[in-house]
Amino acid sequence: MRLLHTSDWHLGRAFHRVNMLDAQADFVGHLVTTARERDVDAVVVSGDVYDRAVPPLAAVELFDDTLHRLADLGVPTVMISGNHDSARRLGVGAGLIDRAGIHLRTDPSACGTPVVIPDAHGDVAFYGLPYLEPALVKAEFGVEKAGHEAVLAAAMDRVRADLAARAPGTRSVVLAHAFVTGGEASDSERDITVGGVAAVPAGVFDGVDYVALGHLHGSQTITERVRYSGSPLPYSFSEADHRKSMWLVDLDAAGTVTAERLDCPVPRELARIRGPLEELLDDPDLARHEEAWVEATLTDPVRPADPMVRLTERFPHTLSLVFDPERSPDDPDVSYARRLAGRNDREIADDFVAHVRGAGPDGDEQAVLQAAFDAVRADAVVREVTP
Repeated sequence: MRLLHTSDWHLGRAFHRVNMLDAQADFVGHLVTTARERDVDAVVVSGDVYDRAVPPLAAVELFDDTLHRLADLGVPTVMISGNHDSARRLGVGAGLIDRAGIHLRTDPSACGTPVVIPDAHGDVAFYGLPYLEPALVKAEFGVEKAGHEAVLAAAMDRVRADLAARAPGTRSVVLAHAFVTGGEASDSERDITVGGVAAVPAGVFDGVDYVALGHLHGSQTITERVRYSGSPLPYSFSEADHRKSMWLVDLDAAGTVTAERLDCPVPRELARIRGPLEELLDDPDLARHEEAWVEATLTDPVRPADPMVRLTERFPHTLSLVFDPERSPDDPDVSYARRLAGRNDREIADDFVAHVRGAGPDGDEQAVLQAAFDAVRADAVVREVTP
């Protein structure tokens, strides 16, 4: 069984002020061509098909065109919803679309019901685990405390129970949208820490042959059987060093995994440059970035006049301008930034309480603060996914 594993298309998303729809359409064309030319048996898309719950019309039209092209190709496709998608909207018409070989899996209650695709060696069961927001699905999975590991573990128990009831030798693929321990995040993934610690151990997925992950935008191998495809396009300058790709995965008769990384089309290179403005304008080594999308960090101690205008004369595709003036170590702004570096919202709130009253919050107060932050994030998730 040959699979093409991709995720995190984020249809409708822009890169800073650049409309990415043409680049997204180019990727879709590349995906279809690859599936045809490499004799792919199934395409798996592990969530974040859209960038937001109510996508723009042009993104919906591109998705519709994609579904038609994949159906015409005759290659079965399994998709799950991610944390950016509205599961209910993405799943509309799923029963009818199934008949065309496009299998949308957006309902958490169906985690243990696979799409079964046969090959010359027998059946392969594809289990779709859409993004499982702990606060919204804990009742479905009967977990006492909402947490990412708890709900994913309960979903995987259903997967393993169904798999155990199938014929010996049935191979298995799980699609999941989650933050797995050992993965490296970027600036462009939406925070999913509501409901407790976001990261889950890879061992949650034990017992299946391949786990096609989505959520993190960099292509990564957590284990030989657990992989992120990453996003096919960059959505922040933190992805400047990413190699955008898909995984071409072969499962043999015994379920052994062989994976090949296939590059995606690059609309334009990314570059992050840093230094005083005059040096950036004069440095001959930066000539290679003159046609790239550029993020420039200026270190001038005093903000120079018209920096964006001057930068775009040399780097016409400059999209982001950051000021990080060089200061002495005893500058109050430097010490404040250092105190905040690497600290999450809760920790910053704890520091504020300590600063105001001379002592940090006790255990009960910390629980109240954590509950408040979780409630805010959960409310944002509910508003995102509710039609």
